[in-house]
Amino acid sequence: MKFIFNILIISICCSLPTIVAQEKDLSGSWVGKLKLPNGIQLTIVFNLQKTGDEYSTTLDSPDQGAKGIPCGKVKVENDSISIDVPAIVGNYIGKINYDDKKITGYWNQAGSSFELNLEYTKEVAAPKRPQEPKPPFPYNFEEVRFRNEKDNITLAGTLTYPKENKKYPAVVLITGSGAQNRDEQIFNHKPFLVIADHLTKNGFAVLRFDDRGFGESEGNHSLATTMDFAEDVRAAVNFLKTRDEINKRKIGLIGHSEGGMIAPIVASSSDDIAFIVLMAAPGVPGDSILYLQTELIYKAEGQSTEKIQQILNGLREVYAILKSDEEETSLREKLKIKFQELFNQLTDEEKKQYGNLETYMEMEIRMVMSPWFRYFLKFNPIEYLVKVKCPVLAINGEKDLQVPPKENLSAIESALKRSGNKKFLIKELPGLNHLFQTSQYGTIGEYGVIEETISPDALKVITEWLKEITK
Repeated sequence: MKFIFNILIISICCSLPTIVAQEKDLSGSWVGKLKLPNGIQLTIVFNLQKTGDEYSTTLDSPDQGAKGIPCGKVKVENDSISIDVPAIVGNYIGKINYDDKKITGYWNQAGSSFELNLEYTKEVAAPKRPQEPKPPFPYNFEEVRFRNEKDNITLAGTLTYPKENKKYPAVVLITGSGAQNRDEQIFNHKPFLVIADHLTKNGFAVLRFDDRGFGESEGNHSLATTMDFAEDVRAAVNFLKTRDEINKRKIGLIGHSEGGMIAPIVASSSDDIAFIVLMAAPGVPGDSILYLQTELIYKAEGQSTEKIQQILNGLREVYAILKSDEEETSLREKLKIKFQELFNQLTDEEKKQYGNLETYMEMEIRMVMSPWFRYFLKFNPIEYLVKVKCPVLAINGEKDLQVPPKENLSAIESALKRSGNKKFLIKELPGLNHLFQTSQYGTIGEYGVIEETISPDALKVITEWLKEITK
């Protein structure tokens, strides 16, 4: 589940720059590590370009998959440079060493300064992703399309399966929240590609597909809810049942985050599902997940207890409005009043980040009034988990701040016991975050910095369990 409350600079978007004339040309890429207080070092790149006597620049954050972000005013005087980022009330100030092609300086934001020293480079190295498989693959790799007849859309994906000409047990991979491609790509990681490669090498057929309205799949993602995505998964299962390579009695689902909500929905109403794997799946209602993750993420980012409580109180008031059964016009009017109150509680620096009240209200209302968000807020996974009779593996990382393990794994276990299901395994995996990476902090800002895409320990747990129940 990717509800990312991140104060890092990947959210930057700014206006075009101006510059004081300077005889020495700084054009090119300048790369450095932004040293954050939690120990994370984030790669930052400024791409300076000179036109006449003026510079412009864009900013990249390769670790987080952000590229070509425009920045604000650039000013160069003698051996000093400053780059403004007005959208988040931040700026970079540095001292230039023209001979060594280095800039020593600091990133300044919200009253804090973080060391950021830059060096000129001709080529910025891409983040290392050592687990990402490269072709040629030792198995069959097929681009496929299949229909969701209920919603009249075609979905596009990739089917991989071994080459031994047998009938294989199969899994459908189900992505987390937000528009995702078939690899569930995030922060330059491709976890579903790594999982599919590993499972296929271990004797399983794997189908992964682009979310509706994203990549090569048809449909409108912005109007869809979790239940719509469940229909897409049913279509994927129906497609696998038409394939000669698949053992139709051994088709299962692996869902990550929101995908772990969708898998029980499908399994609870279909005899076609032989097993499900829940990776960081919610076991408590949607609003409870949001309260938990908000508190943990802001705490990890160093927010004070008082500020966190203020944020949580605001969320409770907004969610209470959204969970009512009033018609949309009335809801919007109440939300405008509430968001105006919340805006007035912000500090002057926080207000500047949003620009003005109207921008703030429009942004917040658009998000919370989306069909997906309103459905998720009221969704209770227990209603479906208590109906699941097939074998279940539920795993979570100890350091998951987005779907905290203790509250959610215990709720999933309790629901499966209520269902009378005796074929389940619940495991909290030590040292892993929401993406199942080996993690020091569990913070979202760490996801892109970590080279590991998914822990071998997590892959081992999943693979051994699947082999046991499908043998």
